Amino acid sequence: MKMINQTMKGLTLLLLFLGLLSGAWSCSGQKGRAQQETQETHAEEADDHDRVTISPEEMEEFGIRLAEAGPGVLEIHRDLTGEIGIDPEKLAHVVPRFPGIVVEVKKRIGDRVEKGEVLAVIESNESLTPYEVRSLIKGTVIEMHLTRGEMISDATHAFVVADLCTVWANLNVYQSDLPYIKVGQKAIVEDVEGTIRAEGTISYVSPIVDDETRTAVARVILPNPDGKWRPGMFVTARVITDRLRPAIVVPKTALQIYENQTVVFVKDGDGFRPQPVKLGRTNLVSAEIVQGLSPGQIYVAEGGFTLKAELLKESFGGGHSH
Repeated sequence: MKMINQTMKGLTLLLLFLGLLSGAWSCSGQKGRAQQETQETHAEEADDHDRVTISPEEMEEFGIRLAEAGPGVLEIHRDLTGEIGIDPEKLAHVVPRFPGIVVEVKKRIGDRVEKGEVLAVIESNESLTPYEVRSLIKGTVIEMHLTRGEMISDATHAFVVADLCTVWANLNVYQSDLPYIKVGQKAIVEDVEGTIRAEGTISYVSPIVDDETRTAVARVILPNPDGKWRPGMFVTARVITDRLRPAIVVPKTALQIYENQTVVFVKDGDGFRPQPVKLGRTNLVSAEIVQGLSPGQIYVAEGGFTLKAELLKESFGGGHSH
């Protein structure tokens, strides 16, 4: 009888132990599921935190423009500086033929003249008869070195007439740039304020380097019908040295810095999220994307700053609800 009681007591203890163990397993399973659900909730909250929705009306108001990721032309350029000059073949020094007295001056600096038009009248010292000094070309008087009543006797007394309908942009090319600058390349020339702009091609590259400046000269011929390019004017130029066609090119207006990363805002359902990207080659207006965007993906080409501002505002407790 005593042995039976001991056996029953052992079975009771075993069942109690198994029950406690089963409860522990159950609690452990519930705890695991709770942790998983919490992680999923946090992930959803993180995704939601980095996502912003905006109405079509707001997109139009803030100038947000969408585009489809794809290939594009990327022009690689070199920046040069230079000066506007006169084509020597369109420059004329008009010198009186005989010594004498200036009887009349018909043209002044800045006057436009035709070929053969009278610039001044001189009374010859030899014959005491007047003769006319005429322009050799059509152009503008840019220098004048005589006045009425003045005695003239040498070539220092002259008019200088220039045809400024076309001018030269003489660009300085440093040795480091010389391997990349070639005849026939496109060049965009601007004045220092950026208010005057013209496109031309490199027509000449000097075969020598100046001893003092250590630069060669690359020439761009510019049309100048309204006289906006003035000789002596300082200019800058972007010379296109290569034209590439990467798989994905975006305008630089699409790039934003968010959480210390370069991002592009991409379409995500009914909203947008910042997508980190890796840049390749760039120029002033465009950038190659080598990682982070896929062909056909819709992204914000302009106005991404508004979405960035919205995300930053939400991080401080304001902004749109999702």
